Amino acid sequence: MRYPKLRELKEAIKALIKGPYTSRYPYQPLKTYERFRGRPYFHEDDCTGCAACVQVCPAGALEFKDEPRNGFVKRVLTVHWDICIFCGQCQANCLTQKGIILSNEFDFATTEKRKDLKNTIEKELVLCECCGEAIVPSDQYKWVANKLGPLCFSNASLLLFYLRKLGVAIKEAVSAEKGQSLLRAGRMKILCPRCRREAVLKS
Repeated sequence: MRYPKLRELKEAIKALIKGPYTSRYPYQPLKTYERFRGRPYFHEDDCTGCAACVQVCPAGALEFKDEPRNGFVKRVLTVHWDICIFCGQCQANCLTQKGIILSNEFDFATTEKRKDLKNTIEKELVLCECCGEAIVPSDQYKWVANKLGPLCFSNASLLLFYLRKLGVAIKEAVSAEKGQSLLRAGRMKILCPRCRREAVLKS
């Protein structure tokens, strides 16, 4: 008859006293570690809509679409949790470092509502006052102006946008005709790169 080893006997006695090592999930909530990478969420107040997270996502879980709506253009950003691999590249490359953050949530398995496994936000885009093309999200312009401080006065479009946010400058209606007012005075408008280049060359 073989006797159990002392090490095995020690482990058995320890297990009887301390109980099992495993957690009681799902009967009790599981406490994750501080740097645990769970499902990512957009934070609308901190996200600028720059779509940098979309460019660096290796799994293609993030996407954006620019949709025209009643004279405005909205950028719709979406993160698909069912495709996300929780690598954290979106959070690491975020412009503000707080626009998209990985949470501690991990339990979102489903078999019926896969289309609901996503998080979506919308950002209004700044339009060119000459051709009406979308330039950048309004929040991104605002973030750049605040980051540059007094240096934003060296860029006419950024300066005008900043002054309008302060309520100092008057907002003009966007012209539908391309090339209109592309003279010297036309340079003091919020213009896309193409229209600004034409305005500089013609003036």
